[in-house]
Amino acid sequence: MTPLGPLDPSDRQPAVPATFRNGERVRGAGWQPPAKPARPSGAAAKSPAPQSPTAKSPAGRKPAVERPAKSRPAPARPVPGGALRLPEAPLPPGEVDRLVSGAHHDPHALLGAHALPTGTAIRVLRPFAERVVVETALGPAELTHQQAGLFTGLLTGQRFPDYTLTVTYPGGQPLEQEDGYRFAPTLGELDLHLISEGRHEQLWTVLGSHVRTVDGVAGTSFAVWAPNAVGVRLIGSFNHWDGTGHPMRSLGSSGVWELFVPGLGEGERYKYQILTRGGAIAEKADPLARAAQCPPDTASVVHTSTYAWGDAGWMDARARTVHHRSPMSVYELHLASWRPDLTSYRQIAEVLPGYLTELGFTHVEFMPVMEHPFGGSWGYQVSGFYAPTARLGTPDDFRHLVDTLHRHNIGVLVDWVPAHFPKDDFALARFDGEPLYEPADPQRAEHPDWGTLEFDYGRTEVRNFLVANAVYWCEEFHVDGLRVDAVASMLYLDYSREGGDWSPNQFGGRENLDAASFLQEMNATVYRRCPGVLTVAEESTAWNGVTRPTDAGGLGFGLKWNMGWMHDSLVYMSKEPVHRKYHHHEMTFSMVYAYSENYILPISHDEVVHGKQALVSKMPGDWWQQRANHRAYLGFMWAHPGKQLLFMGQEFAQGAEWEHESGPQWWVLDEGWEAHADHRGVQRLVGDLNRVYRGTPALWEQDTVPAGFRWLDGGAADDNVFSFVRFAADGSPLVAVCNFSPVVRHGFRVGLPRLEGHDQLWEEALNTDAERYGGGGIANSRPVKAEGTQWNGQPRSAELVLPPLATVWLRPVRPNG
Repeated sequence: MTPLGPLDPSDRQPAVPATFRNGERVRGAGWQPPAKPARPSGAAAKSPAPQSPTAKSPAGRKPAVERPAKSRPAPARPVPGGALRLPEAPLPPGEVDRLVSGAHHDPHALLGAHALPTGTAIRVLRPFAERVVVETALGPAELTHQQAGLFTGLLTGQRFPDYTLTVTYPGGQPLEQEDGYRFAPTLGELDLHLISEGRHEQLWTVLGSHVRTVDGVAGTSFAVWAPNAVGVRLIGSFNHWDGTGHPMRSLGSSGVWELFVPGLGEGERYKYQILTRGGAIAEKADPLARAAQCPPDTASVVHTSTYAWGDAGWMDARARTVHHRSPMSVYELHLASWRPDLTSYRQIAEVLPGYLTELGFTHVEFMPVMEHPFGGSWGYQVSGFYAPTARLGTPDDFRHLVDTLHRHNIGVLVDWVPAHFPKDDFALARFDGEPLYEPADPQRAEHPDWGTLEFDYGRTEVRNFLVANAVYWCEEFHVDGLRVDAVASMLYLDYSREGGDWSPNQFGGRENLDAASFLQEMNATVYRRCPGVLTVAEESTAWNGVTRPTDAGGLGFGLKWNMGWMHDSLVYMSKEPVHRKYHHHEMTFSMVYAYSENYILPISHDEVVHGKQALVSKMPGDWWQQRANHRAYLGFMWAHPGKQLLFMGQEFAQGAEWEHESGPQWWVLDEGWEAHADHRGVQRLVGDLNRVYRGTPALWEQDTVPAGFRWLDGGAADDNVFSFVRFAADGSPLVAVCNFSPVVRHGFRVGLPRLEGHDQLWEEALNTDAERYGGGGIANSRPVKAEGTQWNGQPRSAELVLPPLATVWLRPVRPNG
């Protein structure tokens, strides 16, 4: 290990010192020195070895009051270098050993300034220093080296002095320093109580690292929860990763360890060095670090945001938004690979808002932006839950991206992963030498699918860590929603486990009741604290009440991914048209349960990786038919009840699966690519789908109530045709007719609802077979007049031309044309 060398004097900041007596701050306290002898000149001699200290206290017992020998202390004596040599104030060697080995739970009880009956003891731990001088208002006084870098001295008198330190290292110049062990804890009793109760909803404001000024002294405070640790020390670039001189104190039964280090500021790299009960030493990143080194480096980084937000208008409007009755079309992307040529949050902010605006999406969803060690996990194995990944810049750079999107009226959702975490040695696994964030039972702790560890949702402090983290992203980064990953794996004790590999809950069931309770708490807290924020569950089972309010016994999510619709509809679309009639129910079954939850329809990253093929490549037929199927399917999806989500690359029908290292196949849009017009046609369709969708309340205003949907004909299996009508709150309709056969159907009669006060004229609002989208251009070119013939249970009907492999939307012709 590299020895500690001289610190850079430029890192020091002027400060007004202060001291503490019995926990109370004393400012400007003086002391009465003996008559000052003449100060000799010349270099100071190295301090001699101290005499034997007083006897040790009984083993395992902390002395309540230090009791030095009652004999009168020796007077201060002159030493070379112009400073007085103070009488010693030694500690028992055993206490020193615990201190320098990192095994002492309360170094502040030994170090700093302490009142004794005969004066004030000052003890300073400066490993590798050759000289330490206390600077007071009345002049310098040198401390005596006792052992292992511990310097002590006794100031006569009963009052605490204000003081600084001048420390000299071998071969270096004297450095003025503050003594970090003379400050009171930076966490108050209320903070510690809330942490212990698991109810500190802004946990990041008290744990982690914080640049602050304490009694006029600038520095950084550090606090970490490690209740099983024997001792915790701070290591970092500022002490050459040697924590001997920076032991932290334990704050009672809270399990929190704390230290204020004067002179440290923005950008310092650090970790916690934890001595475990088994005698091992673990070096851990800060679980609440708000910034981290760029992988593969793993240290935490001191960070304070200075970003000035410009999205007040967006935030005010968001607080009044009712998402279930508002349009919501989401573009999902992986930030690092969306445009590999854009290597920072700020570069992405210059391009992404314009692209989303051009295509008409209302929201963007980022795959996890939290720090993660392995890029191949796509961010789903998080090591830094409070730190945006440094791969693309600083936390304030990420704030700038969110702010820019908001100023373009685009909402931001982020994927959030409270289901599991990786086993990397530097992260949360066995954080203080024992299971802490994970359950103690290995059977419960192991996540069988990903080789990771699950969280212990039954432990209050762990729940607090996660609930506060959800609030943190909403409050600190203004994100508009959290899409919670892998909810099903959290809710079931037997998820991906064979019989005998899991234990039932206290009622004999398979439900993880602690996880369900945690999700309820998270949702209730986020919705209470962050008006207008939306939580979304990726939940693939039939768990009852995922989007039911928590006060009604539900989990409290705003929306749930409709995995059943996604799976069933893609099964149907993958079939050759001649076989589709045997799978007709795959497209209609979703309406059986459509109103059991509040749904979003996802075509996500999970559906275009690992051999599943890109969306267009799932479709049967030749290239023309594949594109036609792709377009018709998107038309069906946008018209179906529920919000919608589309993963990047599918908006222009790229043919290959997504690769996280290369990103979407943007080159297929270049004019030099033979089929570029085909891909641009699909991209143009997505833009028009979003624009018509946003301007048609029938497609979103009643997504969650049965009154917003009615089948016209859901049983035309032999024709591969589906027809239905959507209604706005005021009754305004939009009719969707999907022809999933490769033949043109002329004179196909479709029932139509009565139009009050209209001329019973209907026009195409959108046709996925339009030539501008790469289709054949078969259309109902003129308005269609509804006849009095009853059909499909409707009072009127009309004969339509249905293009092959296409979806047509019809809307009433406005009275004024």
